[in-house]
Amino acid sequence: MRGIRGKAAGVTRRVRMNRVAPEELSVPMPVPSIAANGVPLLKIAVWESGRQKNPWLWHGFSTRKGGLSRAYCADDAPGELNLGFTASGDREIVARNRQLLVEAVTGEASTPLVTLRQIHSSVLVLGASADAGRPSPCKGDGLMTDEPGVLLGVQTADCIPVLVADRKRKVVAAFHAGWRGTVKRIVEAGVGRMRLEFGCRPEDLVAAIGPGVGACCYAVGDEVLSSFESQFTYSDALFHEVYDTDPVRTRYPMLFLTQRAPGHSNIGPSLHVDLVEANRRQLLAAGLKPQSIQSTGGCTSCHRELFFSHRASQGHAGRMMSVIGIRPG
Repeated sequence: MRGIRGKAAGVTRRVRMNRVAPEELSVPMPVPSIAANGVPLLKIAVWESGRQKNPWLWHGFSTRKGGLSRAYCADDAPGELNLGFTASGDREIVARNRQLLVEAVTGEASTPLVTLRQIHSSVLVLGASADAGRPSPCKGDGLMTDEPGVLLGVQTADCIPVLVADRKRKVVAAFHAGWRGTVKRIVEAGVGRMRLEFGCRPEDLVAAIGPGVGACCYAVGDEVLSSFESQFTYSDALFHEVYDTDPVRTRYPMLFLTQRAPGHSNIGPSLHVDLVEANRRQLLAAGLKPQSIQSTGGCTSCHRELFFSHRASQGHAGRMMSVIGIRPG
């Protein structure tokens, strides 16, 4: 389809992008700490003992290790920490896994945990202890609260989890940012909602970006590029053209030639998007200082021994959870 000026709709030209190999975009696998109950957790070091230490703050990013679920592991493997009520998972075991996570973060398995029915949106919800354990959670992709003694949790298996805390007013928030939520500015809108509801100031906020699918593995189509270009002036900095580094294909390219027209073959570069950088830029746009934004690192698709990955397992995956809360007292 063409507009009234004769220009094609959607992506009419692709800007010149960085051409890289997947290895150039990969990030090291993070090393989790082990909680008192044996559950591995990823934590932000400077929130625990560094210059941004906040003794009142609970937080943690789960991995696939340390639980009781056997739905997504080999028969001879130890149980896993699946935290999502998925079709293949046993609901009672998932509930027990959630208790293990809560206990690992707060020291008490009875601490209320508030979650959402995530819908890849920009919908934001105010969480409270009364919402914990509801048979049908609220729909949305962002939670925030100033109530002590409750944990907020978002589930991921490739999407990006983002945790935000106000060091002065003791307000916390958790966001689930897939590519659709990122385009809808879930994190940027979430910081704005924190300012509206609780009077938070961006200069008082600290943020943590958890593990998700990295730019090394997240191949997307032109429709994703078009969506980002329509919303962000810096979209060209978020995309890379990634070339296959298969040594057989590199040494014997004639074996992989096809009769398809140029541009219609699966040989050549693929388009990859960096969701971690996209959400970091949203935090900056919302007013956070660069030094206030931390990241755990890790790619869920590369490091499947540590993380669940929906993409890498063709949809047969459990869910991890990222949690944040305010310590009572």
